[in-house]
Amino acid sequence: MRNYKIALIPGDGIGQEVIPAGMEVLQTVARRDGGFTLQTETFPWGCQYYLDHGVMMPADGLEKLRQFDAIYFGAVGLPSAVPDHISLWGLILPIRKAFDQYVNLRPVRLLPGIPGHLRTKTSKDIDFVVIRENTEGEYAGAGGRVHQGTPDEVVIQTTIFTRRGVERIIRYAFEQARRRRKKVTSATKSNAMQHVMVFWDEVFAQVAHEYPDVATEKWHVDALAARFITHPQTLDVVVGSNFFGDILSDIGGALMGSLGMPASANINPERRYPSMFEPVHGSAPDIMGKEIANPIATIWAGAMMLEFLGEEAAARRVQEAVEAVTADGHVLTPDLGGTARTGDVTAAVCARLY
Repeated sequence: MRNYKIALIPGDGIGQEVIPAGMEVLQTVARRDGGFTLQTETFPWGCQYYLDHGVMMPADGLEKLRQFDAIYFGAVGLPSAVPDHISLWGLILPIRKAFDQYVNLRPVRLLPGIPGHLRTKTSKDIDFVVIRENTEGEYAGAGGRVHQGTPDEVVIQTTIFTRRGVERIIRYAFEQARRRRKKVTSATKSNAMQHVMVFWDEVFAQVAHEYPDVATEKWHVDALAARFITHPQTLDVVVGSNFFGDILSDIGGALMGSLGMPASANINPERRYPSMFEPVHGSAPDIMGKEIANPIATIWAGAMMLEFLGEEAAARRVQEAVEAVTADGHVLTPDLGGTARTGDVTAAVCARLY
């Protein structure tokens, strides 16, 4: 019997509702499969922990997480009580950086039965992935402020690209493209950013030479954002820097009908450290406690976690169960035009697993 140790960090807001929902589905498929078990431990880190202790997680938090096979993360942020830059830099970004989770993988796929926001596009048109560099770039954290609060105040935030960092994320994108439809689209802005993005373009061209079977294109990020809306059917694998990938993948999430749909994986491909799987949607304080949060993104992230752990068959069953529920269209949360509660959707997905 294969056993996997999973660290659960529900975090803030609806994260505390969707992580239990996701685990109910994952434990159901584990029982049905019979070949593996999921051993979990929950960590109460997040904004309430910060208000109680002055830190988002304890000093030994990363050391505690290191012993797990994967991390299942809910959401971070409670801006009414804790500024967003404190919550983000106090919890999720330290995990991504410390565990070298340099790949952020976000599928963009309109599931059957879900009405997308683009009138003329269907699930056949919206099916690609965004691969985002996840540990450096615009979110490197380099910079500072001097003469703070005076008329002479100066603020600098510096983008940091390394050849190793850029090359490995672009190569990962090409490897993914070989498993899909063999096309990689690079997000750049080298007309305006004559140092970092020209460098990105150069590395992209160099790596592309190693993959003659994969078609390539590059778009300035503003034009590519528009192309997400006008020509999503032309995209297969999109690769971008930390900042560009973040924005583009949220546009991709909107194409899926709701930000309650897209899932995300923060991956250390070499498996030296645990990888982390989470929904894209955030903590949604406006609906927390109402039991109407859409659990599909979290369930989808759980399927990605199973696939990464090597349980491909179970991952496929979870994804097929989700798609059966959306295609049926009777059990959908309010963000998708339905009236179902979080538990209703969870139960419907679990029922499809038996």
